[in-house]
Amino acid sequence: MKNIRNFCIIAHIDHGKSTLADRLLETTKTVSARDSQAQVLDDMDLERERGITIKSHAIQMDYIFEGELYKLNLIDTPGHVDFSYEVSRSIAACEGALLIVDATQGIQAQTISNLYLALDNDLEIIPVLNKIDLDAAMPEDVKDQIIDLLGCEREDIIEASGKTGYGIDDILYAIIKRIPAPKGDENAPLQALIFDSVFNSFRGIISYFRIMNGEIRKGDFVKFFATGKEYYADEVGVLKFKPEPKDVLKAGDVGYIISGIKTSKEVKVGDTVTHVLRPCEKAIDGFENVKPMVFAGVYPIDADDYEELRNSIERLQLNDASLTFEPESSAALGFGFRCGFLGLLHMEIIQERLDREFNMDVITTVPNVSYKAYTTKGEMIEIHNPSSLPDPNHLEHIEEPFITAHIITKSEYLGGIMTLCINKRGIIKNQVYLTSDRIEITFELPLGEIVIDFYDKLKSISKGYASFDYFQSGYKPAKLIRLEILLNAEPVDALSTLIHQDNAYSFGKRICEKLKELIPRQQFDIAIQAAIGSKIISRETVKAVRKDVTAKCYGGDITRKRKLLDKQKKGKKRMRQVGNVEVPQSAFLAVLKLD
Repeated sequence: MKNIRNFCIIAHIDHGKSTLADRLLETTKTVSARDSQAQVLDDMDLERERGITIKSHAIQMDYIFEGELYKLNLIDTPGHVDFSYEVSRSIAACEGALLIVDATQGIQAQTISNLYLALDNDLEIIPVLNKIDLDAAMPEDVKDQIIDLLGCEREDIIEASGKTGYGIDDILYAIIKRIPAPKGDENAPLQALIFDSVFNSFRGIISYFRIMNGEIRKGDFVKFFATGKEYYADEVGVLKFKPEPKDVLKAGDVGYIISGIKTSKEVKVGDTVTHVLRPCEKAIDGFENVKPMVFAGVYPIDADDYEELRNSIERLQLNDASLTFEPESSAALGFGFRCGFLGLLHMEIIQERLDREFNMDVITTVPNVSYKAYTTKGEMIEIHNPSSLPDPNHLEHIEEPFITAHIITKSEYLGGIMTLCINKRGIIKNQVYLTSDRIEITFELPLGEIVIDFYDKLKSISKGYASFDYFQSGYKPAKLIRLEILLNAEPVDALSTLIHQDNAYSFGKRICEKLKELIPRQQFDIAIQAAIGSKIISRETVKAVRKDVTAKCYGGDITRKRKLLDKQKKGKKRMRQVGNVEVPQSAFLAVLKLD
């Protein structure tokens, strides 16, 4: 065990984690030159296209140092705030972390957030200053920021470049010298923490774990604590570039187990694996249950695909434990699921993965957050869907979730960011100058206001510089009303939203105008209305496509034309009664991007 090191790489998005991981893999010759490519650990198409890490990836490297062979277990983590749950799980399986800071950008919001996660778990932190080879690098300024944040010595900070490979040997030296070897008893009962799992259509579910105590051998009879299910370990092994089967894994090792499990409900991330004959006394403290921030309905385009969609979401949940879902139905869209996501990017990625990995075509409704409604009888109801809001005469008040947001930006963009936050009903709590031209602002904001387009606007105001991180801070009373969209007097529940009273009129008007552009013209007029209760606040009309029925009349009496037009009028009236209006998927998406 003294020659094992478990560590993860944490940083803000785009600070060069995956590139640095590539250099570590090359230096330790874990990946052959033939298999080498940029971001070698990002194995999803989506990750490669967008240049972001979505999943944590574990890999074992062998490194000979001072004549001894060391096993280095590296976990590369995502940097975006929507995937912070992945980071928390990776951190729980490690003893140390490389904290990477971009020498051109300095410390950003997610750097601080991920650092606190690591410090909460008592990890040894190795600060690395990356992208040191760039002309725009400010090594001395950024080192000052790191020293302020960590309280470390200046010589503890390693200068490196993921692109050129400069400083990689220093990093490997620091990993071996500074990160402690795993603690654990090889002779104690088996205790292994599952930190991730993935579905394989041939082998069943493959679980990735970190062994805290004891050892596991191929063929052992093991049980999973949370579900109480028992299995034989068909195969155990370590995660090299390709999974490598082993006969035995001991305390401190990171590896995988295949035991032919077919149902995804039987494996929970954060669960403990132990032996059936000699079980450990208690489970390892896993991870706190994740609290979704954003809710949206996901419906199959074809109602017959409902069961298939359920299976697809369950398999996705194996690989992404921060996704939650429960069945629901809608008058407009039929049966589907109300899913909980950690943010809008997370929602977009899940939608893409459903399409690519499972060939599921889905419609996603307008995202919203969960509210607490208090009735006149003193009951509290959780509202995930605007349609489940009680009638106004039974409603005492509604409380909405608030967040505390930390925004780090250059001081020149302060004015625009302040205006954006105040327009979103934000209250400023604090502002601190980190350096002469970098400022950290703390705002209290309603979560519902930042769900849709806040992040995009923040990036465009600050020309991509501002970084944003948040955590939920509780519920507060709010003046919220239900805004409904009616098509030919029929409410479309998938487009209804809970919105603050002050924003309802302008939002209703904008939705009606947008739908007028997107709904295709029919043979009859379509009335698009926004309503609060029984009061209509905005209306647009999609004009009918008219056929010229009088074309065959030339000359003659006007009554002949009148007769034909009246006949057409009756037909239109009947058509309006029986005709139904299909809302295209683009309309649902357009509501998200109204501005």
